[in-house]
Amino acid sequence: MVGQVAQIIGSLLILVPFGLAQLGRLGLRSRWYLALNFAGSATLACDAAVSSQWGFLLLEGTWAIVSLAGLSVVGRRQSMNS
Repeated sequence: MVGQVAQIIGSLLILVPFGLAQLGRLGLRSRWYLALNFAGSATLACDAAVSSQWGFLLLEGTWAIVSLAGLSVVGRRQSMNS
């Protein structure tokens, strides 16, 4: 039951910003988009690791790393422009 709740929350943290981006309400390179994607994919990666779902862990772990890298780039750009 706890795993399913984590999966639903993690999925929503990815799907909601994706939907907002598709509607033009959130930029794909915005901090919010990247942070929510990171939180959702990290949540799903942890759940996958606990349940030994290696393919899902690869997918979500990679998604988390890419989102975190994107956050780093956005943070550097914003600090350079300040």
